[in-house]
Amino acid sequence: MEIVDYIQFVLAPQMINGLALGIAVILVALGLTIIFGLLDVINMSHGEFYAIGAFGALSLALVGVNFWILLAAVPLLMAPLGFLVERLLIRRVFDSKDRHVSTLLLTFGLSLILEDTLRALYGPNTHRVDAPVSGASDLFGIIVPNYRLLLIAIGVIVICVVAFVTYRTRLGAVVRAASYDRFMTSSLGVPVSWIYAGTFAVGVSLAGLAGVLLAPLYSVFPTMGRDFILLAFSVVIVGGMGSIWGAVIAGLLLTQVQALASLVISPVWTDPIVFGTMVVFLMFRPQGLFGRIGHA
Repeated sequence: MEIVDYIQFVLAPQMINGLALGIAVILVALGLTIIFGLLDVINMSHGEFYAIGAFGALSLALVGVNFWILLAAVPLLMAPLGFLVERLLIRRVFDSKDRHVSTLLLTFGLSLILEDTLRALYGPNTHRVDAPVSGASDLFGIIVPNYRLLLIAIGVIVICVVAFVTYRTRLGAVVRAASYDRFMTSSLGVPVSWIYAGTFAVGVSLAGLAGVLLAPLYSVFPTMGRDFILLAFSVVIVGGMGSIWGAVIAGLLLTQVQALASLVISPVWTDPIVFGTMVVFLMFRPQGLFGRIGHA
């Protein structure tokens, strides 16, 4: 095979597949990194919120809801869920001396409950959600499925909106101030506890949106969150715990490593290579690419 043909028919399509996966991983990692950056909480149940988004899309699709409606409805429906989890669970241990351990164990326990709940409701089998668009497009000689292009476009728009709100609006300035010094921000009359709950809800909504977008590409099953969250955590760690732009760059980097590695080795080895890349990266830059939301 000529090198030009290899690039056009093998390398470029694989990189586009990696880009589509990367955008979805970034959406999940954004929610994870925002929650950590503001609340200093490692949310171990974030993968299950991603799974709930996918099952929500599946349920609404089964009763005939149009994909474009459920694309907006599922994240909106998950926002109150995230709000209640922060208010009723996270808040109860947030001010304890061993907050990090408490919230870690709390969210891990919540993840087990949510996973078993999904298994009880939907069974252990896999499900699929129909894609809203079919067919493929020819981009400079590269055949790309239309739904992957749609996923990339929606993901880029959402990422830009989140970055704009965080770094270019008054609301984002308040969130960053609360992340940097919650006591000083609270003394200025800002309802920091409500900012925390709202931010947690936004993070959960982003995970749900990623679940909706990936439901037509991958199988929907109760443990899907556990599998996907490992990659999202790697993205957050490499990008810098709490950094939005770090999550974007690390998400694109690690998913490209995973996509290209699968061309030359068995796919079962791609995950160890991604995690190995994370370990090597952290050996030279343990703080990740960027700092936290309120510090960078």
